[in-house]
Amino acid sequence: MESVLSKYQITRGNKLTKGFSIFTIFFIIFLISTPWWLGRADIRKVTEFLYILSIAQMWNLLAGYGGLVSVGQQLFIGIGAYCLVIFSYKLGIDPFLVIPIAGIISLIIGYFVSKVAFRLKGVYFAVGTWVLAETFRLLFSNSSWLGGGSGLSITKTMKGIPTWWRESLTLWFAIFLGIGSVLLVNYLLRSKYGISLTAVRDNEVASESLGIKVKKVKLFVYLTAAFVTGMAGALIFITKLRVSPEAAFSIEWTVIMFFIVVIGGIGTIEGPIIGTIVYITMRETMNDLGTWYLIILGVFTIIIMIKAPQGLWGLIKSRFNNIHFFAIKRHVKKRD
Repeated sequence: MESVLSKYQITRGNKLTKGFSIFTIFFIIFLISTPWWLGRADIRKVTEFLYILSIAQMWNLLAGYGGLVSVGQQLFIGIGAYCLVIFSYKLGIDPFLVIPIAGIISLIIGYFVSKVAFRLKGVYFAVGTWVLAETFRLLFSNSSWLGGGSGLSITKTMKGIPTWWRESLTLWFAIFLGIGSVLLVNYLLRSKYGISLTAVRDNEVASESLGIKVKKVKLFVYLTAAFVTGMAGALIFITKLRVSPEAAFSIEWTVIMFFIVVIGGIGTIEGPIIGTIVYITMRETMNDLGTWYLIILGVFTIIIMIKAPQGLWGLIKSRFNNIHFFAIKRHVKKRD
């Protein structure tokens, strides 16, 4: 038996994944350097791409691995945005220091929200998360101290910060969130939580019978997503300089996450990356079409769901011998 086992070894990565890891390091350095040579408009586009990638990765972690299809992730975008109003606009704290605070506050609120949301299952959970997000939207809409329904301009929080520094810091935080979210999901899936998450997603009852603490695993994923999405919410509205309940708690944020993940490939790390590229490209090319833009996105999503249920990344994998850029799955191969 030992002689047979000695002929094989379990590996995660291959030359492609190792090469991609090296590429990622150089790509991060490349992104960090962009404020010194890229135009302001292009920097804003890169920033937007990265913060959208971060929230899409978190929704993918929830739905694709945790089996938690939330329609209320805009709750944490809104909490992050209003942390910016409270701590920066009202209390005078540097807006960039508010970003981690927004993550912590979102995590705390997410914990209490989960006490209600986790009592629901399936479609009821999805609807319940939306109702909770709407409840918070109405609460903030009725707060005159926070600007009520019309919201507040937070331009004054940026006074004293030179334009170059403001845009550079915004980009660097976006890099931290965008690339960080990808690396975080990669780390989680390689850890013991990765096996637990996959098991819970595939069969909750069987997972529980095997000793996996399903509720704790789901809570961990939900709070992780709340933390990152809350930070992204604060960053998003640093770029917009105005916070209102309608904009901050808009269901459009979750629609964007859903579109990106479904188009790219749910339950994969690569999927949200491809989905974000497709979303940004389509939006930029169809920006002048008004409401037709949303209709086209919807039709495109339906076509992908029917023709390629595993998303564009699933389609690519099937065409190119099941390639992968992240060393997550274990493979058995003969020793050299």
